[in-house]
Amino acid sequence: MKITIEGADKDFAEKLVALAAAHDAELTVATVDTSWTVERATRYLRSLTAGARRFAEMVVVDGDGYLDADQLRAAVGKLNGPTVALSRTIPRGVRKGWWPEGISAPITPVYDPDNPSWHKNIAYEMTSEDLPVFRAAIAALATDRAASKTPEPPAPWSGDAPSAFDPPPGWGAGDDAPRALLDEADTDVGSDNNSEREQER
Repeated sequence: MKITIEGADKDFAEKLVALAAAHDAELTVATVDTSWTVERATRYLRSLTAGARRFAEMVVVDGDGYLDADQLRAAVGKLNGPTVALSRTIPRGVRKGWWPEGISAPITPVYDPDNPSWHKNIAYEMTSEDLPVFRAAIAALATDRAASKTPEPPAPWSGDAPSAFDPPPGWGAGDDAPRALLDEADTDVGSDNNSEREQER
């Protein structure tokens, strides 16, 4: 018996291999890595809206993987918008090929244990495995933003500074090059004053 399975995660593949070996079956399993990497986490954060990204950064940085919903509301307002953006990013990333199907949502709600039927979110959390990955992704995004805002320094001067007494371009050193242009209005005023002086004489 020959079995071929594609798209299995690592744990499932190991169980299948053990099962096939027990029955002397030939098994081929193509595994898919559904874990979060820094590259995937960076793309995930970059694709979020500003409010949803702030939401995610607070869970990771401020809450160290666990943050009360009230603290998030105080910072970003109503949580409907950010949470919807977080949930929609996962299937959009699958369609675009950013990560494989079956990858887990990095941030999940924590329901009130005293009222499980209400599904009231009292906090949001991230697993300890994903936390360092998203910390690195947030640091990478911060570095990119800082680099984009830093202007490049001017190029160093590679020669002698031009002198104000140098002849204009196209004029030789011995030419009678003009140093300033007379304002026609000033010239007319001067001519009128000269005419008045001549008449007084």
